[in-house]
Amino acid sequence: MSKWHKSIGTAALSASILGAAVLGVHVFQDGQFAYAEQTVNATRQQLASVDDSSAVYRDIHNVVEPSVVEIRVTKTVPHEQTQIPEEFQRFFHDFGGGQFNLPAPDEGDNGGGNQSEMKEVGTGSGVIMDASDGYGYILTNNHVAGGASEMTVTLSDGRIIKDAQLVGADPKTDLAVVKIKADHLIPATWGDSTKLEDGDQILAFGAPFGYVGSMTHGIVSALHRQAGILGNDGYENFIQVDAPINPGNSGGPLVNLHGEVVGVNTAIATSSGGFQGIGFAIPSEEARPIYEQLKSTGKITRGWLGIEIENVSDFSDAAASEGFKGDTGVLVHGVLHNSPATDELQPGDVITKLDGRTIDTTTELRDDVAVAAPGSEVTLNVFRDGKQQDVKVKLGNQPTDASEVASATNGHEDQSGSAIGMQMQNLNDDLAQQYGLTEKSGAVVVSVDPNSLAAQAGLKPGDVITEVDHHKVTSPQQVDDALSKADLKAGVQLNVDNQQGSELLFVKAS
Repeated sequence: MSKWHKSIGTAALSASILGAAVLGVHVFQDGQFAYAEQTVNATRQQLASVDDSSAVYRDIHNVVEPSVVEIRVTKTVPHEQTQIPEEFQRFFHDFGGGQFNLPAPDEGDNGGGNQSEMKEVGTGSGVIMDASDGYGYILTNNHVAGGASEMTVTLSDGRIIKDAQLVGADPKTDLAVVKIKADHLIPATWGDSTKLEDGDQILAFGAPFGYVGSMTHGIVSALHRQAGILGNDGYENFIQVDAPINPGNSGGPLVNLHGEVVGVNTAIATSSGGFQGIGFAIPSEEARPIYEQLKSTGKITRGWLGIEIENVSDFSDAAASEGFKGDTGVLVHGVLHNSPATDELQPGDVITKLDGRTIDTTTELRDDVAVAAPGSEVTLNVFRDGKQQDVKVKLGNQPTDASEVASATNGHEDQSGSAIGMQMQNLNDDLAQQYGLTEKSGAVVVSVDPNSLAAQAGLKPGDVITEVDHHKVTSPQQVDDALSKADLKAGVQLNVDNQQGSELLFVKAS
């Protein structure tokens, strides 16, 4: 019955539309028709005289296409009964389900032989950035070239270069440099990504699905995007674009209307595995120094402070409890033991400048410190004790896995506890050994209720509470007394020491 009703409704609607159209013929006067015809003819003449904007795109293609390459990679991976490790899944497989996906090269055939290993073959893109003395240097993604056992590069002119060599790779930015032996190479030129603005026209090059030198066009949709695809240690400051980026585009150049490389195509946001309107590229501002360092040394060194940080905008109550009245800057949440910041910075400091440059967010501070050379001295403008002051810190060399250094803890089973949901004991030799503590006395947290205010504040077993709202405490009783007098709705500041260093925590009841 419902289908019948639908058919009737459609027929009636069609008749109504047809009737309106017929009626329109009668009411459309000769004068109106003449005006419409005149307008069309005049517009055609205007279009005929418009400059051919296609020429711009043709010129860009002619300039950039000779520098674009396809990289075919073989990776030898462990043959596990479970899945291939995540770093290889990301390259050879599509996650789907609306996650952020790195455009995965085509899957290849598994190699035979060693039953404990298997071979995966995939393709990505790259761009030649330097050529001299019979060699060329290609910029691409780490997820394309990193960990490769074999690489073959196909140039835009059809030449196939075997035995390409990985010079170096940086997982934290997803960049890599590949070296090939070949003559008559034409390198691309760098552009300045800091000059990009939302709405600027850009073009993406690469070898999607193996089609070397493909070009797509779009605009800059947004800048300074963090997509969460490179992990806690990753550096993400992506250019978001709507130029189609597909599997195999990874590592290809993003260029401006001057034909200059302003980014490296890296990732897409997709639920289907194909491009759905959101692509991400690493800006040249970040890619160029990484490329130069990898090319010259084969590895990346970064400056390191050794602090845990939060945006003031996200922890305004904690910053305000220190007397800070601004809404931007970086709050020092913790200071690691034996780090460059030890004895120089302390929990509760608010960093507002680095070497005279204003610092508004943790991303800005982290990026600025990372590009500085280990061993160099930086001057931080810090709000402490109610006033601004300069603090000089000599940077260290960032550990390979900074997050492990910052977050390594000795676990302990959570239990219910006191007023804010924790249990404490007087620090003794056994507890000091259990939690790796150097303190000789104090109130050490031994358990935390996972649903408590203590857990929400970040307290964990092994934390030694040293201050409550700027008042020193040396025993569990003193901590309990101070907390019982505090206004939890307004928020309470705790200073703690632990195996990693010192931290500032803020407990607040909703």
